[in-house]
Amino acid sequence: MANKNLNAAKEAKKDEFYTQLEDINNELRHYREHFLGKTVLCNCDDPRVSNFFTYFAYNFEFLGLKRLITTCYKSQDMDLFSQNKSEQAIYLIYDGDKNGNNIPDPEEIGIHPLKGDGDFRSRECIELLKQADIVVTNPPFSLFREYVAQLIEYDKKFLIIGNVNTATTKDIFPLILQNKIWLGYGFKGGAAHFISKYEDTATAGDHREGMIRVSGVHWFTNLETKKRHEDIILYRNYSPENYPKYDNYDAIDVSRTEDIPIDYDGVMGVPVTFLDKYNPSQFEIIGITKSWFGLSSKKYGDQIQVDKNGKESRVTKLNDAAALEISNPPMDRTYYKVDGKLYIATYPRILIRKKK
Repeated sequence: MANKNLNAAKEAKKDEFYTQLEDINNELRHYREHFLGKTVLCNCDDPRVSNFFTYFAYNFEFLGLKRLITTCYKSQDMDLFSQNKSEQAIYLIYDGDKNGNNIPDPEEIGIHPLKGDGDFRSRECIELLKQADIVVTNPPFSLFREYVAQLIEYDKKFLIIGNVNTATTKDIFPLILQNKIWLGYGFKGGAAHFISKYEDTATAGDHREGMIRVSGVHWFTNLETKKRHEDIILYRNYSPENYPKYDNYDAIDVSRTEDIPIDYDGVMGVPVTFLDKYNPSQFEIIGITKSWFGLSSKKYGDQIQVDKNGKESRVTKLNDAAALEISNPPMDRTYYKVDGKLYIATYPRILIRKKK
């Protein structure tokens, strides 16, 4: 799904994206040891189509779970195994197989009414949250930051899906800086196909009927992983020509994670994709090139933005990015003119430094 259409969906609060069982299994297989004896909550799910409920219910004994709780929004099916409609929000409790067939039968699943609409922010859903040890779900991406804030407030372990670009926001980035949240193993190619009723604009070769392709999605978690403690193999050597220094930050620009120089000990600006490889034992995160973080060494005054077509406009955008001074106007990208000097702005950069 193109970013343009993803943003449009976000603005329209189109959040009914359901995760494939294959993707859930590919990620969850790395966390098996975390679930033994634990209560799992899936609190943004419709059990009729939620593969999170399916995964945990059918793997209840394999994982050694204590309890599975899932909440169902209003206007969903009361009975998991029928098409009866209900205006009643419900929550389900499954305590494991009772008749020995290793299948979560309807009579083994406790169905309980909710007074409200099943919103994760409601008081009764918060009471269910308090009972949980680990929360696993695909929350509405339009409410992702609010959702994470609640998990942090109630000190919950979690494994959830979100857009990786939210890592650069003032709500999520401080949590990354404090090692309260990090990226899991992720989706192949940094994109995922979700079960959805919305139109898919993926290319023909990547189109899947009844599904929508969303790029830039990732698993966010605070569960420890082996991946998080693997060093990035560094092999590039530093040179001023290949690693220009920002005009407004005391750091060099590294445009790709794999190009981090092995012999540079100062601060480096790396792309957001670095977080997928981040090992807190190897690197220290210093900050981010966003104006609200406050690390910029200068502010630019009257800025003229020149787009790829040569169109000029007055902006203030350069103050919210790392800027690189250039000698000549580029032919293929937007640049800025300030007091007779030319600059280009990078995408948000994570500022890092190697640990001694």
